[in-house]
Amino acid sequence: MPSAQSVAQLLGLSLLTLFAAAPRAMAAEGWSLAPAGGGRPSFYAEGTPGTVLQDTVSVTNSGGHPVTVRLTGTGTAVPVTFAEQSVRVPARTRADVPFTVTVPAGAAPGDRTGTLVARDTHGRTATARIRLRVGGPALSALTVEHLAVHGDRITYELVNRGTTVLVPRLAVHADGVFGRVLLDRSPRTLPVRLAPGSRTRLSEPWPGHPALDVAEVRLTAAAGGAQDTASAQARFVPWGAVAVAAGALTAGAAVTAVRLRRRRAHRAAEPTSTEVELTGAAR
Repeated sequence: MPSAQSVAQLLGLSLLTLFAAAPRAMAAEGWSLAPAGGGRPSFYAEGTPGTVLQDTVSVTNSGGHPVTVRLTGTGTAVPVTFAEQSVRVPARTRADVPFTVTVPAGAAPGDRTGTLVARDTHGRTATARIRLRVGGPALSALTVEHLAVHGDRITYELVNRGTTVLVPRLAVHADGVFGRVLLDRSPRTLPVRLAPGSRTRLSEPWPGHPALDVAEVRLTAAAGGAQDTASAQARFVPWGAVAVAAGALTAGAAVTAVRLRRRRAHRAAEPTSTEVELTGAAR
């Protein structure tokens, strides 16, 4: 008959074996997501804007029951399209699902990141990372468009027509009809970041604009070696004073008209005189 010490040692060894086997049992009932082919910790793709790249993701079900997962891609910088979004994987089976990554048109050269996500019917998820490198030459191109003056504000649009992200600097200048400088603002960095292919509408305050003048407004934007200038003409007229003057002229014209009518009426009311020529004397 074994001693109490032997029983305790045997019980401790049994519990240790049980706890050590538990993680392996749980892992055997699970599933995983990984790049197909093995040996890759994540996905890597490289291409120029507009390129469609292909790869395959594996859903491995190492458990004893079928599993159904839904595949999605996160991260707008890396658009992903799967051959099948919902996949049923039998027990102890691997399903390989092809997918494509489309390099966004007009994307700036550089690295982008995204994530493949698989979710089963119980809400459990697994992920795999994607790193996308956008190739192509770095091109800076910036335009100033739709420049206009509306009272005390100057409105305009900046358009990034290149392949790099731009942080523009803006200078504003305006001359009057006789060459007098009305506005002169040195270049300053704007609090905007323009992605390739994007445009943004902005405005510049001009509270001290002239009351009566014709201004030539010029905006110059520069970023990343690119530069563009746009011009527009603005006419400033004190419409309030013009309205008062026009009203005074109208009132004066009305008074004059009334006086003329009165004079005509007065003349029409006077009796007419007849001249008689005496040609002889009465006898």
